[in-house]
Amino acid sequence: MRLVLVGPPGAGKGTQAEFIAAHLSVPKISTGDIFRANVSQGTPLGVEAKRYMDAGKLVPDEVTINMVRGRLAEPDAAEGFLLDGFPRTTPQAAALDKLLADLGTALDLVLELVVDDDEVIRRLSGRRTCRGCGKIWHVEFDATTREGICDRCGAELFQRDDDKPETIAARLREYADKTAPLVDYYGAQGKLVGIDATGPVEDVTVRAIDALRSYGG
Repeated sequence: MRLVLVGPPGAGKGTQAEFIAAHLSVPKISTGDIFRANVSQGTPLGVEAKRYMDAGKLVPDEVTINMVRGRLAEPDAAEGFLLDGFPRTTPQAAALDKLLADLGTALDLVLELVVDDDEVIRRLSGRRTCRGCGKIWHVEFDATTREGICDRCGAELFQRDDDKPETIAARLREYADKTAPLVDYYGAQGKLVGIDATGPVEDVTVRAIDALRSYGG
């Protein structure tokens, strides 16, 4: 089965991608992993991407898509894959469709993890990171015994800038502008399935797998 997983920051895509890919026995492919592999191996695409990243610029779609093309052509992706973090925009989605057509295949399904903005802000803004060991706690879902102190190493906890409500709100606006239109794009193709991403992780996984079973996954 060939899948794409979409959803706003804080929807739990990374966690669900691991479980779903394992259930389907297909590789979980993230653009982050692809970038790191190409850069560490010093491939021509990796060298080009690093040049943009070192300059603080976005890597052009053409470079990203060519990296994805190379990864999807590897043997372990022949029988299926789960893409996490790509595509992020409708032009990337159109390029992915063309790429897959060139490989003689197509996407089977796009799973959208549905969660409202208030829940995303609640999830992310409650995170606290330990200055000592780096463990991430949560003031509501995984609180420490003593407020502001890590249970593991006793060091101070702090809130990262990325986890502040105003930063999260800005990320959600960017998602709405650039990535949310993917919902319409794939909906028009009849490939979109929405999954309620609220509640315990295990419950979300069950909903996702139930949805996949309905489509033969």
